[in-house]
Amino acid sequence: MLPEMGFELEDSERLVSDFSCGWQMRMSLGKILLQEPDLLLLDEPTNHLDYETVDWLGAYLKGLNIPMVIVSHEREFLNKICTKIVETERGISTTYIGNYSDYTQQKTLSREIQENTYQRQQKEIDKQQAFIDRFRASAARSTQAKSREKQLESMDRVEAPIAELKTVTFEFPPAPKSGKDVVLVKDLVHNYDEQILFLDAHLNVERGDRIAFLGPNGAGKSTLLRLIMGIEKPSDGVVSLGKHNVIPGYFEQNQAEALNLTKTVMNTIHDEVPDWKNVEVRSLLGRFLFSGDTVFKTVEGLSGGEKARLALVKMLLQPANLLVLDEPTNHLDIPAKEMLEQALSKYEGTVLLVSHDRYFISQVANKIVELNEGELVVYPGNYYYYLEKKEEERLKAEQARIKAEKEAKAAAKRAKQRENQKAKKKK
Repeated sequence: MLPEMGFELEDSERLVSDFSCGWQMRMSLGKILLQEPDLLLLDEPTNHLDYETVDWLGAYLKGLNIPMVIVSHEREFLNKICTKIVETERGISTTYIGNYSDYTQQKTLSREIQENTYQRQQKEIDKQQAFIDRFRASAARSTQAKSREKQLESMDRVEAPIAELKTVTFEFPPAPKSGKDVVLVKDLVHNYDEQILFLDAHLNVERGDRIAFLGPNGAGKSTLLRLIMGIEKPSDGVVSLGKHNVIPGYFEQNQAEALNLTKTVMNTIHDEVPDWKNVEVRSLLGRFLFSGDTVFKTVEGLSGGEKARLALVKMLLQPANLLVLDEPTNHLDIPAKEMLEQALSKYEGTVLLVSHDRYFISQVANKIVELNEGELVVYPGNYYYYLEKKEEERLKAEQARIKAEKEAKAAAKRAKQRENQKAKKKK
């Protein structure tokens, strides 16, 4: 089982605490599979995993011949694994055949068909009701009116479509336009003792860039954001904001710690936008899963996830032309993620983000920067462009490896021939 999970045999003697979250997840999965289950129940299996581990998990699960039920907010993962989606909305469960993308298409089509059918029937009902109301007291046509009234009573009514949960849209507050150069990284060197994160790294961020930083856990993605914000100082080199009117807004993973614990959820947001009506504030909070009496709870009484969501809402309301976002989708459900995606796609400023949600990245980023062995490698396109280029690089490296192996074998063969020739001459 160890090799199947990606472990080396010598890893069997190491302590569990020596391994990262991703490797501990593999251990947990291996323990379950050793029981030879008839069904796998997986609750958010991709949480806290880097891209490499998520890809491994997806490929491994796809190769299993075991029925599984998965709860996940990782839409790219659902796309690769699932053959059926069950949506529960307002107490009603609906099954869609296919992966997540298939589900969204089918749901949209289903809503359109139901809406059109419902509207046509409502028009017919209004028409018949108008006839009934007009001629109910008429001596000549009262019989017709009663007949139509009975037809209406026995009609199979088409249910009104469930109103879209996305009834509220969010747009970032307007902010002054920044200069062309927003962030400069030059000759960056940064290390923690013996661990070198960046070595002679360079990056120029321009107005309108929406950059996602990719790399394995521990590569320095969050550290880079802190360097850009001036929270940390580089060991050497330059990391600076542009000189002309750059106004940053920063969301970090422990942002919730800065909230005022004595305020209510409602007041926390209302104080940021005093001109908004209560219904507007509650609508926005509802999109981030604060509904009902929850908005009147004090921040102190919120869970860690609720505090993180509230901190994100608060940060997003502050005017900024540079958004620096470290895992902004943690603790958000899919509708909230989609609202944030739409807002960011319309945002006219600059965005720098770190996220483990690849679908989110694919919807938002127009550039990818990969942290690779201390360098910042720029891919001037969206996430799918990045994947294409990485596949090209992989194929090129594979071809180079095969060529090198052939050349090495040929060289070894020639050397062997020369040795044989020398041996014959000596004889």
